[in-house]
Amino acid sequence: MLKDFAKLQTFLMVIKEKSFSKASAKLGISQPAVTQQIKFIEDYLDTKIVDRKKNGIVLTKEGEDLYRIAVRLEKAIQSSEKELLKIINKEFTFVMGSSFSIGNYVLPNYLADIKKRIDNEVFMNVDVSENIIEQLEDKKIDVALIESPIFKDGIVYREWVEDELVVFSNQPLSKQLTADDLFNFDWICRNEESHTRRLTADVFEEIGVQCSNFNVIGVLASPTAIKESILHADKTAERPLVSIMSRHVIKSELAAGTLYEARLKNHKIMRNFYIAYLKNRKHDAFVDNVVNFLLSLNKI
Repeated sequence: MLKDFAKLQTFLMVIKEKSFSKASAKLGISQPAVTQQIKFIEDYLDTKIVDRKKNGIVLTKEGEDLYRIAVRLEKAIQSSEKELLKIINKEFTFVMGSSFSIGNYVLPNYLADIKKRIDNEVFMNVDVSENIIEQLEDKKIDVALIESPIFKDGIVYREWVEDELVVFSNQPLSKQLTADDLFNFDWICRNEESHTRRLTADVFEEIGVQCSNFNVIGVLASPTAIKESILHADKTAERPLVSIMSRHVIKSELAAGTLYEARLKNHKIMRNFYIAYLKNRKHDAFVDNVVNFLLSLNKI
């Protein structure tokens, strides 16, 4: 059992998430695989360790004992991994790939910490999610961070952090926008290939709105270009210039009061960021170290 800590990691994730399905999503494996691993532990110990209740997972007494042991083992293994990295460390560049919003506005805050954690140089490629996944498949990057769920065989996907898309402008907006309100603005839209554009279009369809009926003055591919265009728009214009963007992209400007956000009434446009890496590098010490660090960042 102790030689196969992966099963205990699954057990720890089930307890953390209080759900087999949520643990499955976090670990990037199927729910039946999670169930099978928990059953393996129970068969090995010849005792029940978890009970499924309506409100989640509850540990049995034996499960509580196992949980304390597993937590101690996890800490010991993490400490040992750091020591192993010192032994196997060599000069190389760890390459991360990310989509635009993550690469330009989230990841730069943590590159120094990642470099320190693996004691090597870290380089970052920024591109659309589809191209980043192709680079991962071609082994041109070590870890990918994407905002668009492009799932392919041979790759492990881990849910990372939640992201919210909001309507924003350099003029104050009503906090809650109705479908009719959307026609009172001038718009800058993302290109049609953008995941942000597709996700937004799906929500608009739910409220009976077609993007093609908006007064669109520009279509841009870069979140930075859209943000800068709206920042420098005429603040006294009768029709505010707006777009839809990740809150991570405009976080600083919202705090400074140079941009203003609004949400669709009774709707939130949510998505997950994902960490992705090749299955055959699942036990690579450097990949594990970076992935575990990113997963430890509960709030960004």
